[in-house]
Amino acid sequence: MKKILLFGLLFSCIFGLNAQTAKEEIYANVQRSGGNYYAYPGPENAKQTPPPAGYKPFYISTYARHGSRFLIDEGDYTKPLAILQKADQAGKLTPLGKEVMAVVDSMARMSRGRLGELTPLGAIQHEGIARRMFNNFPQVFSGHAYVDARSTVVIRCILSMMDECLQLKGMNPEINIKNDASMHDMYYMNYDDKTLDKLRELPEVKAAYLKFRNEHTHPERLMKTLFTDENYVKENVNPDILMKELFNLAANMQSHKYQTNMDLYHIFTKQECYDLWQVDNFRWYIDFGPSPLTEGKMPYVEANLLNNILNTADTCILKKGNGATLRFGHDVCIVPLESLMELGNCAKEISNPDQLANEWRTYKVVAMGSNIQLVFFRKQGSKDVLVKALLNEHEMSLPVKSDLAPYYHWKDVEAYYRHKLANFRNSKM
Repeated sequence: MKKILLFGLLFSCIFGLNAQTAKEEIYANVQRSGGNYYAYPGPENAKQTPPPAGYKPFYISTYARHGSRFLIDEGDYTKPLAILQKADQAGKLTPLGKEVMAVVDSMARMSRGRLGELTPLGAIQHEGIARRMFNNFPQVFSGHAYVDARSTVVIRCILSMMDECLQLKGMNPEINIKNDASMHDMYYMNYDDKTLDKLRELPEVKAAYLKFRNEHTHPERLMKTLFTDENYVKENVNPDILMKELFNLAANMQSHKYQTNMDLYHIFTKQECYDLWQVDNFRWYIDFGPSPLTEGKMPYVEANLLNNILNTADTCILKKGNGATLRFGHDVCIVPLESLMELGNCAKEISNPDQLANEWRTYKVVAMGSNIQLVFFRKQGSKDVLVKALLNEHEMSLPVKSDLAPYYHWKDVEAYYRHKLANFRNSKM
């Protein structure tokens, strides 16, 4: 009974079961509707369960998404701006429409030359993650600890890596840190499996998504608040697309907390934010989660990454020293990795899209700065190595039995994952 209750606690701390529904959480904090644009808030009420007697942490292995950033594509700013400017020239904008146009224009100017770049908030997020990691597991970073930090070749990831490493170095100047960002590592740091990609293009997958999107996208009210002429909108505007573009801008403006206080969330109702989040949540689940629509296979896009985590951990365990392997990448990597590793509820297959919000929430698993930490423990005089998994700094259950949960015997965890990866490789042959 004790283990069942503990599993329930680990399960609920990420997905909010036995607490608030997704709708209640978004109504309480509309920024959560940003999903993958949600600015990492840090661990909320997270507690570290003390390890079994005699066990001390000696190694940490991580994969983290970069911190908050600018939007990536120039069109994310310029396309909605062009629509609003054209309407303004035709005298078809309401006062609110003119206000929105001014905000979008300011955001477009701010983004010039900085598309996809890390924001000051993004740097602060990773400094905080490193600081808490050091304080939670000081033995890992004591003395001449060795830290191998690697990033994808994208600048926002490189800067996120440097922010964490500089924070660690400041807390212990004796730490030995190696930084790297190379195409050499991209086969596991950000791999693109063309075969799995095709599953997203299946007709039944597209049909299911379009049906759900159409059921939850209602731009009529918003268009009336922005434009003075309904006929003009019918002839010149795609309301669904404009609503989504403006919502993406609104959602990502929280990334600029230390740069501007401009806001666009106020043009949406909370119900509209919730509905648009549901559509985006479903898209993420199909594309990168364990959705039955994509045969539950999308998590295997990170098979190389999980294999690297296993191999690197084995090497570091044999070295007998203390230190960490830190990896910095992207949202499209961490979501499938969470599912592949079956952290908490991340691998649950949900067939009914209307039930998805109750089980799987993007703002819980893929916020800016989201991170996975595997923390390894050992006891003097024992060959047994224990591991604990953290998702966004919350303890998570792992897919093997344990009499010590949230601590697991590494030999059991590794054997489970290697068997899982071997079965996947054999199924492709």
